[in-house]
Amino acid sequence: MAKKDKIPQYDDSSIKALKGADKIRLRPAVILGSDGLDACQHAFFEILSNSVDEAREGYGNTITTTVFLDGSIQVEDDGRGIPLGYNEAEQRYNWELIYCEMYAGGKMNNNDGEGAYVFSLGLNGLGACATQCSSEYFKVISSNGVTVSEMNFERGEPVGELISRPIEKKDKKHGTVQRWKPDLTVFTDTAIPRDYFIEVNKTQSASNGGIKFILKFEKEDGSFETIEFFYENGIKDYITEMTGEDTLTSPVYWSFETSGRDREDLQDYRLKGEFTWCISAKVNALRYFHNSSFLEHGGSPDDAVKKAFLHAVDKRLRQVGKYNKNESKIKFADIEDCLVFISNSFSTKTSYANQTKKAITNVFIAEAMASFFKEQLEFYFIENPADGERFLNQVLVNKRSREKAEKTRIDVKKALATPGGSVMGVEKFVACRTRDITRRELYIVEGDSAMGSVKLARDPEFQAIIPVRGKTLNCLKSSYDKIFKNEIILDLLRVIGCGVEISEKKVKGNMAPFDLAALRWSKIIICTDADEDGFQIRTLLLTMFYRLLPTLIDEGRVYIAETPLYEITCKDDVFFAYDEPEKNAILSKLEGKKYTIQRSKGLGENEPKMMSQTTMSPETRRLVRVNKADAAATEQIFDTLLGENLAARKEFIFTYGSRYADEADI
Repeated sequence: MAKKDKIPQYDDSSIKALKGADKIRLRPAVILGSDGLDACQHAFFEILSNSVDEAREGYGNTITTTVFLDGSIQVEDDGRGIPLGYNEAEQRYNWELIYCEMYAGGKMNNNDGEGAYVFSLGLNGLGACATQCSSEYFKVISSNGVTVSEMNFERGEPVGELISRPIEKKDKKHGTVQRWKPDLTVFTDTAIPRDYFIEVNKTQSASNGGIKFILKFEKEDGSFETIEFFYENGIKDYITEMTGEDTLTSPVYWSFETSGRDREDLQDYRLKGEFTWCISAKVNALRYFHNSSFLEHGGSPDDAVKKAFLHAVDKRLRQVGKYNKNESKIKFADIEDCLVFISNSFSTKTSYANQTKKAITNVFIAEAMASFFKEQLEFYFIENPADGERFLNQVLVNKRSREKAEKTRIDVKKALATPGGSVMGVEKFVACRTRDITRRELYIVEGDSAMGSVKLARDPEFQAIIPVRGKTLNCLKSSYDKIFKNEIILDLLRVIGCGVEISEKKVKGNMAPFDLAALRWSKIIICTDADEDGFQIRTLLLTMFYRLLPTLIDEGRVYIAETPLYEITCKDDVFFAYDEPEKNAILSKLEGKKYTIQRSKGLGENEPKMMSQTTMSPETRRLVRVNKADAAATEQIFDTLLGENLAARKEFIFTYGSRYADEADI
């Protein structure tokens, strides 16, 4: 019972309330979504959004973001200026309401027609307050064309009084400048990446045609790198930039405006939108903006696009008899794979999934858009027969490719599946005894003759063998259908035991699942002769791993067994040299003695003792671990040597071929 005395008291005095800036500083995730870098980024977006709202209402046409070396950020616009003075109705200063008070701002009654904004990204009066309170310092300078006012804050608290002065006659400038430094005591990380600023300014420019966005980065010498973003025609220019000439159909542009309500007993609100889309065999993207916020997770517009396009395309396919007899219906994934669609909508009432504004949930918006898209698509197929035909054909190509990939997945799973996870039925596979996977090694050897020597030289306790019979398939050039009909490849995959993984987009996730935990071996060792044929087989095997099992390379499970290039005999001593420098070093030690030197025999001709010493015994063998430090370079050389790029292969042989020419017999 003594332990009860140590339990903290929980009574009426235990309840605490966060006050002032601590509401944000101690709990940033409540407003900004987290306390990490994404929250710091969202704080910047909140300030930028206020300038965007102002410009879109017709007040100003340029917004400048400056990123300083010390981590501080500045957003400047040429709008009407933020009112910072005394508010008679609220009996408080506006700087306090905007920057220190949550749920205060000029956008609370947009839908009533009485607000200062109609379609605004800011809704709740939280963004400016949250950003100010989470900053080391925050400074705002606001000019309305008559007076200029300045207010300063530090860590959420005001510093000094509001400073106001008349603007000189020669300077009738108006707008707002806000500069702040995110506080590392609030966020776990404040180093906002350069690419984030670029992407946000770019997408804001695309969704707000006619407004110029300027982005400046301070450099070490004090000067600034400047990047400008301007889309005169908004999303029309954006889709052209995204797709270039890689389109199967001409871009379509739609727009509409309507009003409605999310529920019968709720108030109507206004909705307008513009949309552009096309079909491409190389590019696909679904981009949704609402009140200028990029909807990363979509929500209502995404629901509308999926519902409408699937309905309209399936209906048209049936109308014109494009489906084969008894063919299954398309899925939206078949459309999405070739669809480039940009939605830019605005509403006077918006239900965001949360304050980070990455999705909207308005029922009316989803229903109104879906109805509009269905109607417009019906007209589209009638009025654009050539483009419509290309659209339908590409969707069917996508559908049938998907179904073929799914069939391949099923076939491969059947082909790789063996009773109890065993490798029964794999021709000439020689197993090892131990069940300890951390010790087991698999040797992939070149042909039956090499297998005989390796089998006699191995330690049967932990070393298993599988021979490669005949020429290994080139997995870089071959289709997946051809690869998984090749018995040599299938036998290797059965023995390896962990399935396959595919990186190509069209079949990713549709193949037999890769499971590293199912791998039966601690080491997979490629063991081939040190000649041209051996090098080719080794390269083809590495190509198989690179394309079908890249994780095994990443995890360091694939090795190459180095085999000697030279055998040097001096009386009763035999020395093995694996390359020219090693040969020369051995010969220098034998200077003055009689010796014989010969190129090493093929693996099948080697004595078991020699094979054990040079290739099999962990104490004396030499293994080279295969790595993929530069996957792009690896793919390039594979493509050069084994792919379809004949010109590159000829150039490579012309440049480097002499290095691989046969040496004269010694």
